[in-house]
Amino acid sequence: MTYRLTQFAHGGGCACKIPPGELEDVVRGLTGTAPAGTAHELLVGLDDGDDAAVVRLDGDRALIATTDFFTPVVDDAYDWGRIAAANALSDVYAMGGRPVVALNLLAWPRETLPFELAAETLRGGLEVCAKAGCHLAGGHSVDDPEPKYGLAVTGLAHPGRLLRNDSGRAGMPLSLTKPLGLGVLNARHKATGERFEQAVEVMTTLNEAAAEAALAAGITCATDVTGFGLLGHLHKLARASGVTAVLDSDAVPFVDGAREAFRDGFVPGGSRRNLDWVRPHADLSAVGEETALLLADAQTSGGLLLAGEIPGAPVIGELVPRRDDRTIVVR
Repeated sequence: MTYRLTQFAHGGGCACKIPPGELEDVVRGLTGTAPAGTAHELLVGLDDGDDAAVVRLDGDRALIATTDFFTPVVDDAYDWGRIAAANALSDVYAMGGRPVVALNLLAWPRETLPFELAAETLRGGLEVCAKAGCHLAGGHSVDDPEPKYGLAVTGLAHPGRLLRNDSGRAGMPLSLTKPLGLGVLNARHKATGERFEQAVEVMTTLNEAAAEAALAAGITCATDVTGFGLLGHLHKLARASGVTAVLDSDAVPFVDGAREAFRDGFVPGGSRRNLDWVRPHADLSAVGEETALLLADAQTSGGLLLAGEIPGAPVIGELVPRRDDRTIVVR
């Protein structure tokens, strides 16, 4: 029997995230103060919604902790495992670190899906972790009506060489290391069963090389582009850095077939929610609704958004002195 994993979930991949505005309401006020007796300094916490938590261990080492998991974004269990693992590891790369050890997070509807598919999902995750040089050791599983998979990842970085979303400065160019459009292609895949190898290739590509290139170039400001879309993550970066972002929509790359999928009506609900959230914080007067939605498209295992330039990554805009709380989209 053939199982289409995407049919067992209400949403797919990072498009099933809680909308950014609602999430910010939930965590607002939870930063608090350091616990009594804390031996190590928290360098990155909840304040700016960065990609992972970072704690200084000593002068040369900082520990990075993150977790990410989601419902199936593709029907193939092995590919889903690879995509989910690459996506979880990305949060470590987005902070300028290297992943050291990860734990599986698996939710499985044991009465409706065979465990052979769960094993294939875990095999995909193991393969990607091995490629990243990251140990994958154990984890946790629960019986759940919807399948979900991801990783809890611990990494290391130098505390003085972190990539953060609050260190952007006016005059810095903006670069993007992967094309957009994964959300609309995944929505088409879920609806029709069509397989898009180009999307799978993008989602399973590690952000390791991009992070290494960013550090080598002296870049200090970055985030990865996932469930909140390019516009959402760019807004958070500019807000945290106290600057305004100017985005050149014509310079943004898209995966082959993404615009066609959009025009055929395959738009994830998460992408529409992203645009609803970011619209009050963006000047979109220069572009139409199609472009605006694609710029807000919910990505799964997307690329790094860098305040700086690296080889092979197109420059898609710049940071300028703060004007107001709006990202300016031009073309």
